[in-house]
Amino acid sequence: MGTFKSFVIKEYWHIIRDRKTLLVLLGMPVVQIILFGFALTNEVKNTEIYVANMAGDELSASLIAQIDASKYFHVAGTITQTELVDDLLKTGKARLVMVIPAGFGQQLRHQKEVSLQLLTDGSNPNLAATINSYLSIIVRDFRNRAMGELQLPMTLNVEPRMLYNPQLKGEYTFVPGVIAMVLMIICVMMTSVSIVKEKELGNMELLLVSPTRPHTIILAKAIPYFLLSLVLVTIILLMSRFLLGIPIRGNLFLLYGVSALFIITALSLGMVISTITNSQQVAMLISLMGMMLPTIMFGGFMFPIENMPLPMQVISNIIPAKWFYYAINDIMIKGQGFAAVYKEVVIMAGFTLLFLAISYKKFNMRLG
Repeated sequence: MGTFKSFVIKEYWHIIRDRKTLLVLLGMPVVQIILFGFALTNEVKNTEIYVANMAGDELSASLIAQIDASKYFHVAGTITQTELVDDLLKTGKARLVMVIPAGFGQQLRHQKEVSLQLLTDGSNPNLAATINSYLSIIVRDFRNRAMGELQLPMTLNVEPRMLYNPQLKGEYTFVPGVIAMVLMIICVMMTSVSIVKEKELGNMELLLVSPTRPHTIILAKAIPYFLLSLVLVTIILLMSRFLLGIPIRGNLFLLYGVSALFIITALSLGMVISTITNSQQVAMLISLMGMMLPTIMFGGFMFPIENMPLPMQVISNIIPAKWFYYAINDIMIKGQGFAAVYKEVVIMAGFTLLFLAISYKKFNMRLG
């Protein structure tokens, strides 16, 4: 018993003195509580919406003010032309546009039935359903309050209309997200593990001192994974189209072009990882855990980025998969063209150049 007790005490002091172990034991639960308790939530907060106010009367202004005063929505602006609705939703400036019909206040005062149209971006079906539900509750509260103030019976309905995904199929969010996650993990892991394997076997040293330039060696190892990743994209798109019935509304060449750019970005990141690791196990661990969790948490397809606290939104900007997901979602689901995704393309190109520059510098240092 004394021996057992001494071993327990020894292990206890070992944990106390090992700062890394102590950090994992005490730090991880705190981080997880913060992430899943405050940051990673499907709750609607400060969602930007627009209002097409065709009435312009006192009651419509009161309704808009009540919506804007809630913690769930921020009325980013009002429009008077319904032709602008599609552009607002396609470009992501608004998640929802509420249309208030002409004569809104007058019809309510004359006890006529009035309907508000809720035009919602259905590309994220869970978020769309939640937004509609919250806004319907606010409209109902407004009606009850107005009935009490005016002492009149009122019939005020909401008519939700889901754009881009009328049936609210979860696959519309799932497929672009899976493409982003699979490409990120596969490309990063395969490239980093492949190069580190050569280092473990001692072949990399021989290759680096050969007449062949280092970038030629790395390029030769990356091209097969690039081509295989394009095949993987094709398989996923075919399955989503013919098995899940998801339409590809945008330009197919643009879709492949953006996918190819993201594949290059992921391969470049894999090269960076290969320059800082010396074992396949470490490279695989970094590729899986270091890429999968941030992609799931901050990719935008599991948890809405705009609902996160500002520091978490800033962190999400350094996740390449987020920008690819936004771009492929706009192309596949909304049918957008290059003009709508050029920002995401430029950012992914910037990531690629940064990763290539870092890996090139690391290889040159290794040669030196």
